[in-house]
Amino acid sequence: MRKIAVVTGTRAEYGLMYWIMRGIQDDPELELQLIVTGMHLSSDYGRTVESIEADGFPIADKVEMLLSSDSETAVSTSMGLAMIGFAKSYERLKPDILMVVGDRFETFSAVAAAIPFRIPIAHIHGGESTEGSIDESFRHAITKMSHIHFPATQKYAERIIQMGENPNLVFCYGAPGIDSIFKMDLLAKDKLIESLGVPCNKDLGIVTYHPATVERSSLGHEMSEIFDAILRFYNIFWIFTFPNADTGSSEIFRKITYFEATNPDRCKVFISLGQLRYLSLLKHARVMVGNSSSGLIEAPSFRLPVVNIGDRQKGRIRASNVIDVAECSKGRIHDAIEKALSTKFYDSIKDIKNPYGDGTASEKILQILKRITFTEEILKKHFCERP
Repeated sequence: MRKIAVVTGTRAEYGLMYWIMRGIQDDPELELQLIVTGMHLSSDYGRTVESIEADGFPIADKVEMLLSSDSETAVSTSMGLAMIGFAKSYERLKPDILMVVGDRFETFSAVAAAIPFRIPIAHIHGGESTEGSIDESFRHAITKMSHIHFPATQKYAERIIQMGENPNLVFCYGAPGIDSIFKMDLLAKDKLIESLGVPCNKDLGIVTYHPATVERSSLGHEMSEIFDAILRFYNIFWIFTFPNADTGSSEIFRKITYFEATNPDRCKVFISLGQLRYLSLLKHARVMVGNSSSGLIEAPSFRLPVVNIGDRQKGRIRASNVIDVAECSKGRIHDAIEKALSTKFYDSIKDIKNPYGDGTASEKILQILKRITFTEEILKKHFCERP
């Protein structure tokens, strides 16, 4: 039986890998070894490990890493603690394959710790670019440490090959997170509103804003600009989701918590919505504001207008549902939201195609993980020159 270890540290990546994990769990020839770390184990982020357990996934190990601070020193220290924890986990579990997704520091620690164990690493969502985030560096480092690659678009596949990876081990099937949009029975709007406990007489808007970790910006000022812009839209009730555990995230926590307390009739904050409610919200919302990758990857499948602020997602492929706002200023954000809500813009995106796939990636990825034969040549990293 082939043992596949899957590492998840955030609610977002758990959703991306959900159907792959379900497929591993249901296959009699495979064994799922789920390793949970990072935000999942923190009460500050909703302790989402409990949601994973409620979904019926047995957890093979928990690797503690998050500290109580979001400073640069705290993040680096967390990475070191995580590497120690992952080493102990791999020694005990002895996985045949390690599967990871994306670009976060938790994932980097998991992959770096696996190298001495000679564990083949399968990496999802490589080759992308987010120039405003330190995740950019982590992603490409993870790519070079990995052996099998599952990029979400052909352009990203070409970048991985350009980095010297073996073209025969690059499989482009789309973003697996989109599969849930087609596989899950999403909530009707009235059920969603009831579940969220929000007014039913207003349209819904989503705000998710993460620190642009490469830049040393004033997050407090940026959040104030966003607040001033969205408050001018009286017919929209705003749903805020907490940012990821990055340097500077605590400042955003404080700002949106205070904003909710002073504007309870205009917004509501959620630490974690869970996959079902989040995707249902994307389906029924009028507009999304912030700098989340979800606005570029999942939102196009719902024809949801997205106002993308700043450079965090700079370099990532986007559909025409995205309106980019280079500067985080209330005037520009307001104008972009107004454009996003216009009938003209809605009509212009009603037939868009999601560049990240059609919702069939998970099964294809699962078949590769199940059938691929690992040879010494695969485990030995070679720089493959482009013809």
